[in-house]
Amino acid sequence: MTADDLPVIAAVDGSAHSWEALDWAAAEAVRGGLPLLIVHVRPLTRRTEEGQGLREAEELLAQAVLRTSRLAPGLRASTLAPLDFPSAALVSLSRDASMVVVGSRGLGGFRSLMIGSNSLATASMARCPVVVVHTRRTGENEAEPADAFTDIVAGVAADESSGAVLDFAYEVAASRPGARLRLVHGWTMFSSVLSGGPVFDTGAAADAADRSLAELTAERNGKYPHVDVVREPVRGSASRTLVTASATAALTVVGRRKGGESLGLGLSPVAQTTVTHALGPVAVVPV
Repeated sequence: MTADDLPVIAAVDGSAHSWEALDWAAAEAVRGGLPLLIVHVRPLTRRTEEGQGLREAEELLAQAVLRTSRLAPGLRASTLAPLDFPSAALVSLSRDASMVVVGSRGLGGFRSLMIGSNSLATASMARCPVVVVHTRRTGENEAEPADAFTDIVAGVAADESSGAVLDFAYEVAASRPGARLRLVHGWTMFSSVLSGGPVFDTGAAADAADRSLAELTAERNGKYPHVDVVREPVRGSASRTLVTASATAALTVVGRRKGGESLGLGLSPVAQTTVTHALGPVAVVPV
């Protein structure tokens, strides 16, 4: 997916969610021709317990490597077991990664939560895109196959601030044969006025939003002529559309501000709602 040979990082902790994240990361690494770095962050404990923690980490990572070798033979995979807070370690490692992939919840999460605090913190502060893999289940214990859907859905603003989101979404769609890229943009009459567009005519405002998207994506459409692109201006917040679309999307892409220093600070309301309530994998891209 990128010119750099930076690894895809998969965070594992032994939970079912993290195994699903590992499978997703391995498939993405194969698709992009990138190495895979499997990371298990050991919790900070008393010095007398560090030896046991290291042994448990080595066993877990060995299981992860074996699982990956069965899923993707030939994939370049390495492991790392830093001693740190999970989100802090992943954010630090994200400086030299193409993406970080985490499960929506880990072993320490409450079952009632849609996303765990470590996943949310990593998505809020990482230096590279973070993919939060939400379990997509059709029944009590049955999960949808990872390749059941092909749409890539991206939430974009109709201005240059969405450049990183668009670049990432186009690259992902281009790497998946037959993928369709859906560009979702929320607009209001107020935003139309601020941008110098129509004031009272909703139809004209919708057309103006669509033209803005067309202008924003024209160069990328030329660069990726084989990607099927659908523009979807939506009146109001794009959150509901993105969450609904995530149920049948291979990946939903949203952006966040760079430089967030506390839990959730870097996420816009649309991004936070999407990553919290999505029904499939979500990529959070620093913009």
